[in-house]
Amino acid sequence: MGDDSEWMKLPIDQKCEHKLWKARLNGYEEALKLFQKIDDEKSPEWSKYLGLIKKFVTDSNAVAQLKGLEAALAYVENAHVAGKTTGEVASGVVNKVFNQPKARAKELGLDICLMYIEIEKGEAIQEELLKGLDNKNPKIIVACIETLRKALSEFGSKIISLKPIIKVLPKLFESREKAVRDEAKLLAVEIYRWIRDALKPPLQNINSVQLKELEEEWFKVSSAAPKQTRFLRSQQELKAKFEQQQGLGGDADGGGDDEEEAVPQVDAYELLEAVEILSKLPKDFYEKIEAKKWQERKEALEAVELLVKNPKLESGDYADLVKVLKKVVGKDTNVMLVALAAKCLAGLATGLRKKFGQYAGHVVPTILEKFKEKKPQVVQALQEAIDAIFLTTTLQNISEDILAVMDNKNPTIKQQTSLFIARSFRHCTPSTLPKSLLKPFCAALLKHINDSAPEVRDAGFEALGTALKVAGEKAVNPFLADVDKLKLDRIKECAEKVELVYGKKTGAAEKKEGKPIAGKTTALPGPGGDKETKDAATKPGPLKKASAVKAGAPPKKGKPATVAGTGGAGAKGKKGPETKEIFESELSIEVCEEKAAAVLPASCIQQLDSGNWKERLACMEEFQKAVELMERSEMPCQALVRMLAKKPGWKETNFQVMQMKLHVVALIAQKGNFSKTSAQVVLDGLVDKVGDVKCGSNAKEAMTAIAEACQLPWTAEQVVAMAFSQKNPKNQSETLNWLSNAIKEFGFSGLNVKAFISNVKTALAATNPAVRTSAITLLGVMYLYVGPSLRMFFEDEKPALLSQIDAEFEKMQGQTAPAPTRGISRHSVGGGDDGEEEEQEEVGNDVVDLLPRTDISDKITAELVSKIGDKNWKIRKEGLDEVTSIINEAKFIEPNIGELPAALKGRLNDSNKILVQQTLSILQQLATAMGPNIKQYVKNLGIPVITVLGDSKNNVRAAALATVNAWAEQTGMKEWLEGEDLSEELKKENPFLRQELLGWLAEKLPALRSVPSDLLLCVPHLYSCLEDRNGDVRKKAQDALPFFMMHLGFEKMAKATGKLKPTSKDQVLAMLEKAKANMPAKPAPPAKAPSRVVGGAAPAKFQPASAFADDLGSNTMESKPDPKKAKAGGLSSKTKGVQGKKVLSKPNLKEDDDKSGPIFIIVSNGKEQRMKEEKALKVLKWNFTTPRDEYIEQLKTQMSTCVAKWLQDEMFHADFQHHNKALAVMIEHLESEKDGVISCLDLILKWLTLRFFDTNTSVLMKTLEYLKLLFNLLSQEEYHLTENEAASFIPYLILKVGEPKDVIRKDVRAILNRMCLIYPASKMFPFIMEGTKSKNSKQRAECLEELGCLVESYGMNVCQPTPGKALKEMATHIGDRDNAVRNAALNTIVTVYNVHGDQVFKLIGNLSEKDMSMLEERIKRSAKRPSAAPVRQAEEKPQRTQNISTNASMMRKGQAEDMSSKLKIMYRTYRIQNRNMGSHSETTHTVPREFQLDLDEIENDNGTVRCEMPALVQHKLDDIFEPVLIPEPKIRAVSPHFDDMHSNTASTINFVISQVASGDINTSIQALTQIDEVLKQEDKAEAMSGHIDQFLIATFMQLRLIYNTHMADEKLDKDEIVRLYSCIIGSMITLFQIESLAREASTGVLKDLMHGLITLMLDSRVEDLEEGEQVIRSVNLLVVKVLEKSDQTNILSALLVLLQDSLLATASSPKFSELVMKCLWRMVRLLPETINSINLDRILLDIHIFMKVFPKEKLKQCKSEFPIRTLKTLLHTLCKLKGPKILDHLTMIDNKNESELEAHLCRVMKHSMDQTGKADKDTEKGASRIEEKASKAKVNDILAEIFKKIGSKENTKEGLAELYEYKKKYSDADIEPFLKNSSQFFQSYVERGLRLIETEREGKGRIATSTGISPQMEGTCVPVSTHTVSSSIGNTNGEEVGPSVYLERLKILRQRCGLDNAKQEDRPPLTSLLSKPTLPTVASSTDMLHSKLSQLRESREQYQHLDLDSNQTHSSGIGTTLASPSSAAANIDDLKKRLERIKSSRK
Repeated sequence: MGDDSEWMKLPIDQKCEHKLWKARLNGYEEALKLFQKIDDEKSPEWSKYLGLIKKFVTDSNAVAQLKGLEAALAYVENAHVAGKTTGEVASGVVNKVFNQPKARAKELGLDICLMYIEIEKGEAIQEELLKGLDNKNPKIIVACIETLRKALSEFGSKIISLKPIIKVLPKLFESREKAVRDEAKLLAVEIYRWIRDALKPPLQNINSVQLKELEEEWFKVSSAAPKQTRFLRSQQELKAKFEQQQGLGGDADGGGDDEEEAVPQVDAYELLEAVEILSKLPKDFYEKIEAKKWQERKEALEAVELLVKNPKLESGDYADLVKVLKKVVGKDTNVMLVALAAKCLAGLATGLRKKFGQYAGHVVPTILEKFKEKKPQVVQALQEAIDAIFLTTTLQNISEDILAVMDNKNPTIKQQTSLFIARSFRHCTPSTLPKSLLKPFCAALLKHINDSAPEVRDAGFEALGTALKVAGEKAVNPFLADVDKLKLDRIKECAEKVELVYGKKTGAAEKKEGKPIAGKTTALPGPGGDKETKDAATKPGPLKKASAVKAGAPPKKGKPATVAGTGGAGAKGKKGPETKEIFESELSIEVCEEKAAAVLPASCIQQLDSGNWKERLACMEEFQKAVELMERSEMPCQALVRMLAKKPGWKETNFQVMQMKLHVVALIAQKGNFSKTSAQVVLDGLVDKVGDVKCGSNAKEAMTAIAEACQLPWTAEQVVAMAFSQKNPKNQSETLNWLSNAIKEFGFSGLNVKAFISNVKTALAATNPAVRTSAITLLGVMYLYVGPSLRMFFEDEKPALLSQIDAEFEKMQGQTAPAPTRGISRHSVGGGDDGEEEEQEEVGNDVVDLLPRTDISDKITAELVSKIGDKNWKIRKEGLDEVTSIINEAKFIEPNIGELPAALKGRLNDSNKILVQQTLSILQQLATAMGPNIKQYVKNLGIPVITVLGDSKNNVRAAALATVNAWAEQTGMKEWLEGEDLSEELKKENPFLRQELLGWLAEKLPALRSVPSDLLLCVPHLYSCLEDRNGDVRKKAQDALPFFMMHLGFEKMAKATGKLKPTSKDQVLAMLEKAKANMPAKPAPPAKAPSRVVGGAAPAKFQPASAFADDLGSNTMESKPDPKKAKAGGLSSKTKGVQGKKVLSKPNLKEDDDKSGPIFIIVSNGKEQRMKEEKALKVLKWNFTTPRDEYIEQLKTQMSTCVAKWLQDEMFHADFQHHNKALAVMIEHLESEKDGVISCLDLILKWLTLRFFDTNTSVLMKTLEYLKLLFNLLSQEEYHLTENEAASFIPYLILKVGEPKDVIRKDVRAILNRMCLIYPASKMFPFIMEGTKSKNSKQRAECLEELGCLVESYGMNVCQPTPGKALKEMATHIGDRDNAVRNAALNTIVTVYNVHGDQVFKLIGNLSEKDMSMLEERIKRSAKRPSAAPVRQAEEKPQRTQNISTNASMMRKGQAEDMSSKLKIMYRTYRIQNRNMGSHSETTHTVPREFQLDLDEIENDNGTVRCEMPALVQHKLDDIFEPVLIPEPKIRAVSPHFDDMHSNTASTINFVISQVASGDINTSIQALTQIDEVLKQEDKAEAMSGHIDQFLIATFMQLRLIYNTHMADEKLDKDEIVRLYSCIIGSMITLFQIESLAREASTGVLKDLMHGLITLMLDSRVEDLEEGEQVIRSVNLLVVKVLEKSDQTNILSALLVLLQDSLLATASSPKFSELVMKCLWRMVRLLPETINSINLDRILLDIHIFMKVFPKEKLKQCKSEFPIRTLKTLLHTLCKLKGPKILDHLTMIDNKNESELEAHLCRVMKHSMDQTGKADKDTEKGASRIEEKASKAKVNDILAEIFKKIGSKENTKEGLAELYEYKKKYSDADIEPFLKNSSQFFQSYVERGLRLIETEREGKGRIATSTGISPQMEGTCVPVSTHTVSSSIGNTNGEEVGPSVYLERLKILRQRCGLDNAKQEDRPPLTSLLSKPTLPTVASSTDMLHSKLSQLRESREQYQHLDLDSNQTHSSGIGTTLASPSSAAANIDDLKKRLERIKSSRK
């Protein structure tokens, strides 16, 4: 043992390494405790164990290893540094744990692996597990597979990468071990759940039988998408982000998206191994393919076809192969070979996917041209090939080639191209099919639908229909404006039939319009359509995309080029059915005259051409009036304008008439349905007058009105053309001025720049300076919209002019284009920005498209290409010079540049650096010349330029960077970031390349709104750059880090660190954290801020802002910058996300003032409305495993109306610190805004559930703190949770019960307890039950414990749906694999057993043998628990009671239930221990349900009555007492318990009493004060009845606590103790002044109380206190009160027992016994007054026991003579007062010879008789009796004497009394002979008389023993009188009665008197007491508590027995002591009725 003590002293970490296994075991146990205790995950403690954890798991001793594993698991879970141990621990687990025979070890090993995955170490774990699969031991393999499967099922396929697993699956299926194969099968099924059919190809080659089995299993897999159930640490914080990135596609699209979001679809392609085929091509392939014989060519192609059948090909240089295949397709004469080559191309495209993209451009034109073939098999092969190729590239890249073929003469080519376009569109989404692409395609397709060949038309319709479906009507309609109705309908019909590849996400059309049915959204021509659009425009509803709807609506009636923002048709948005009338047929002059005559006054028409200008003027005035009064529908615009144009028409000479005329034109255009036909009639005249000084402004006004009616683009084109066909410079300059203005008013969209530019150039060349100036001004306005690219058109102008243009542009720089104010229906002004923004981008591109481009492909000859590739550098230079000059000449070129790219690519790595630089400048030129079309060369020319950034020469690098920038300017960044090319470049370890490239990315990324996901591929290389040895690279990498994070999110970046070495990982993670703080916000969409301001339309004021914010929500995660700020040039790159929030817009400048208002706004009926919506499924039900975006969005929307805006921003911020802030604010406002909180409670609770999914502990703790306060508030407000609130909150709260951290679990349990006060326990039950099904074992265990507590506190009725079902469910957990869960399940069922008894087994049903035996064992154990248990148990669950803030008034309704639970728990534990002790425990199970249910209900019902303790009278509980007074004194004592069951008052009192014994002084004082108050009010004191013992127990427990703990506590202020003492003594004095209550104190309790008080009086420490004297004086006073007022029998008995104990206890001070004896003397002095109320039998029994333990001899040996004198005095007084009758009171003593009591009494009697000499009759009789006892000879004489008395009239009563006494004394005396001779009447008279006396005496006995414990059930339904032996025991036949009968009787009597009937082993039988004198003989109060609960129950039962057993009792001959049965029944009925009344009043 010496060793033991040595290692015991070692510190924990050394124990863990000790060579003794016991030491290690102990070390691991200690470590486990330590790990669970450390709260701070970054504590330095953790690092001590870094090196040891591996040893923990690989311990050679199995027992120690188990403990080690537990400790390791705790370490991994809690330690910040645990990640560093991953590799070694995982390999230890795999090799040393998975082969263990013990299941528990494997289970822990598995848990450890999963925990590592949770802390972001998935890759390392997976690697180790996959290594484990190569182990020879099959056990290890099986365990590894199982772990992988478990990990996959919990974390999902995003975290567990499937590729390596799938790679090894086939090998596992070949294993010889069945177990391995089976486990592999399960794994395959799990993988299948996640990726579905993608798993099939990799497993095609396994054994066919296995495959078949697998497929059957797969078939059974449910089709629901699996959900990730366990999350990484980082994910929990960023879960919302995580989902947003998952579900990018889905907006508010409900169900469909949900499914897709849950699991990213895995592509089978990703899981396949790539195959290298280039090397496998036949050696002579290239010769053969050129062979003359077609058979040889076929062989070569077949060889290729075979190779490309491999589904995934290794990337390589396929250029040559593609080239020859292309040649075969294009040139081969044998169509069979064409088809074969097409198949090969299709195979290559499918196998290479995106890597084939670079060859797509070469092949597409050839295939499209080849569609001229008619043979179906060729056509089919070509279709397959081109479709496969399309998937490898983008539509953008091949659009040029497709459009080139569209004009081909061959109809088959046109048809197939259109069909290909239709198929391609199906793969597009609105974003990949922008307007810039749609425009040329639609234009080409519109030609096709007018083609002469029907098949071409059909194909065209299909393609347009598909475009309509994909891009939505808003985007496509502008291009279809000129299509007639029939064709438009046909297109729509096609659109409806289209099935899109990306599911039914019908893009903009459907979602943006917010109307569910596709196809309905377009404004159909005609009045109906108009109405619909107007609706869309006017409703400013809460649609997310509202702004888009509004902008888009009216313009649909416009002309092709119009798009959202222009707005076009109506001047006031009223231009309705105009669509089809924009062009109308020309009317002849006659028809016009007719129509005009119909609407104009006749005089007017006649005077139109009058020669008198005044008449013409009058005519114009009438004309104007008529027009003003006309309705739009009846205005014949064309007729009217033709009338105006009639001679003199526009040649009018009088300016006044002309002005009027022009004004009328404007009116007609504004008011009528003005068509282009009408416009053409007048425009010429208007342009003619525009330069007129007097009429110019009117002409402009009319032109503007026409532009508004017929759209600006058309009008402008007409006007400018007309102006420049004239020679008048004034008209030209004014027209240009008008156009400048009009553009500002209407916006730029749809304008044909090209048409203007030629006119503008003419104007610039004009001789008239005014024309030139106007042209320059117009250019300035255009510059606002088009941007710098406008300048390209004018580069050839003279330098002087160019400088003027530049100066104008300079002026415009920095200005923003104003928002259009015209051409938009008034309603939609506010929303114009959305369309605009797209428009803007498009215009820019348009301009570039409009430049005249030269095709230089014919100049790029083979000769030139060979020159560029020549060996001689000079010739190479010549070639490059030539290229430069070609490009310079051409200025703008077509994208087709033949073989040039390949040639230039070669020069980029030229050994001659000068040539490299020259090539770079050519490429730069090329970018400018080709414009955006350069995109298609990014991959094969752009990326090589990036490679040049790695050049060692500085100037070369600078040139390369300039080139890359020039390209990026034209192409945008998307092309560069797509694919793997960029990451491949970054991978190269060239420091120059790395720093230049990272610098470039850091500059470009911040400006992007979104990036391709391929950017993620760069991250690993970025991390290696962070650790590059070159400092510059490291710096650049650090600079770029925040911008990567801005696009990819912290979480993805953190996940990517998984593959790094542990040391690197920590460094990188630290940098990531730092970068996270500096992460800029994503740039906002280029919003047009001013448009909103100008808008001014009422609905728009608020709407767009919110729409904008919402829109932003989807784009930016970290922060939401203000639109205006963003506009001003994006956020500066380093602004933190947080600052991004500080918005600069006006309202928020006074952000702080905003915060002053209420945070919750009360919306009347808001909550009800939300519930209705949820019920009607209008919104998502709050039900998810992890909160997805749409839930968060929905909550945000719902909150926006009732939560202050600033608070909502905090609540939904991406950063957790803001959540903490929000919670702090909510806590602060909780009290002050009660009503607000309650009105938004459902939303608050929902938001809190979101916080449960954060991993940040501080948020979680804060949330729980808030919840505790919230539920306190709600219970104070007597609020009850609605079903809806409960269902959307409780399940998530229960999730947190399983948290690994103890503090959190404790808090959650506390919250669950509080919830029972505001939500019925029975409804909580099913939620918690659901929680037991969790995968988290901690959660299961905690939920089971919670269920136990519920049953314990609220009885069986909480079990839902039925106790049976609930228990069966609980019982299943007895067999759980987790120990804690098993224990919890057992404990819970034991609890139920304690409440419900053996019936539990029936409810549980069949359990397995093992489980059943565990349960029985546990129940047995719980019964034997030592008496320390109750206290411990009570303390273990302090949260049940003490957390309810004690100073909140205790009287709140509902709380009471919880309050009493602590005492109930105490009772229950006592009951458990007392289980086999008292027979009464059996009776508790057989209670008839009928009554019990009601009572339970009352007990459980936390109804609506506020139960205030003082105002108890409200229940009129006294009524209950009246009918119950059957024999008055007995029941009086019972009723309190009865009452206990009937009111919450009782439980409230229970609670307050339980607080009296609290360890906290203040709590105790408060409770005492409350009780004192109740006692002082007479009308309320009655409420304490039934609680007296309980109160006294609590009090002396507190006294004991003060004595043992508080007094010894140095820190405690002694004044506090004095206060507590005075409270205790004060409330006791009050109590003992109320006699009725004082009498309820039972013996045991009084004994303990006196013990406590006397101890206090002797406590010297109290005397030393300042007020100590005072305390002791008051204790003196109290003791006197207790002696006087208590039940005299009980107090006397208590004092005797106390004296006996104190004399026996050697430790007890003589002073103590002395004080006890003084009390006894006082009692003796009181005896003369009290003798009649004392139960002498009991007192004599106590004296008998005392004398048995202390015979006289022993007493004489005492140091003091007091004890013997006290005893003698007492006996002497008793004899003196009772005389000889005293001897009749020895009935309770079984064996009188055991003590000297009887002899002593006789001696005293004799002595007193000798003293007096004369004795009255009684004494004589007494004396004679004494002698009679000696001899039984004179028996007959005595009887004869008695019967004689009965017979005589005078003495009959006396005689009967004597006979009764006699019978009682000599129960075996035979009186039969005396009665035999008498008449029947006499016999019955005697019997009746005896019975009467018995009743009387019994009555007295009752008073004496009124302790209120109900009698036993069976034989003793009626208590046996203490003075009589009931006929069931007595025996009249003179037989000897054995002592057992008396023992039985004693048992009954003892029980009735509140003494315990201990089991034999606990308490010796009376006979053995002499030999064991040291045992105390009276039950102490703790024993008393044992039976308290059963008393409560029995008091209930008693009434039922009265009812049920009345017949038996009646017949048994004893029943007469009761009231007649009928009255008893009546009383019961009465009681029931009263109960019903109470219940109903409660409700």
